[in-house]
Amino acid sequence: MRVGAATLAGGIFGIVGTLCFFVAFATDYWLVASDDCGPYTWPTKTTLITDANGTEIQSVETVTASPPPLTLHHEGFFWRCVFQVEPTTHAVLATLFTNQPESKVCIHGYLFPLPVALGQVPHPSYDTAAVFRGFWTVLLVLGLVAALTGGLLLVCGVPFISHRLYKLGGAFLIIAACLILFMLLLYVLWMEVMEVKRYVLQERGEACPHAQVSVLYGLSFMVAAAGVPLELISGMVFMLVGRALYSSK
Repeated sequence: MRVGAATLAGGIFGIVGTLCFFVAFATDYWLVASDDCGPYTWPTKTTLITDANGTEIQSVETVTASPPPLTLHHEGFFWRCVFQVEPTTHAVLATLFTNQPESKVCIHGYLFPLPVALGQVPHPSYDTAAVFRGFWTVLLVLGLVAALTGGLLLVCGVPFISHRLYKLGGAFLIIAACLILFMLLLYVLWMEVMEVKRYVLQERGEACPHAQVSVLYGLSFMVAAAGVPLELISGMVFMLVGRALYSSK
């Protein structure tokens, strides 16, 4: 009875954890960023007025303009999207709950997070990051494959036929959690250490050297992070179930 309850709990944790990994993989909200680098100026109007003595006086009138629009970015493994919104818009809400304009542009974002070059390939600014980019992609794909393999092995072991299937399935789930965790650490390293501002602005940064860039961890990253402990717990539970089945024989 205890083994059956543990198997049920482990299965629930494993299914939810694997779903988290697949949702994070399929959605394009790993990086959410905004910048104010846009076609914007503070215009002034100069007029000449004549006083009572006939002397011309130059008067400069500052024209009040609305705040510049923000350019929002959100991207993941498959797509990199850019569009403009009002400055008061929250970046995460604007990318998810869309009244997004038709001007939204998306390009393929394979091998994200480093880098998607819009011009010359390989882009001279990001070519040195190619190795890190490849590791990020390989770890993500291997983690998904390991999670799926572990789940299939556990489905075959549900009738308590073989303790080896439980141990092997649990081991694959633990491996999947470790791979995704390492991938998340690489992503955090990229976000915190490397020049994310330069990546977000890309070629536009030359025209906006003082642009304000805000970078956030998107919901895809958070979902993947939530799946890691669930997958670890599931793997450990099934390893213990396999051991208990072996001891009972």
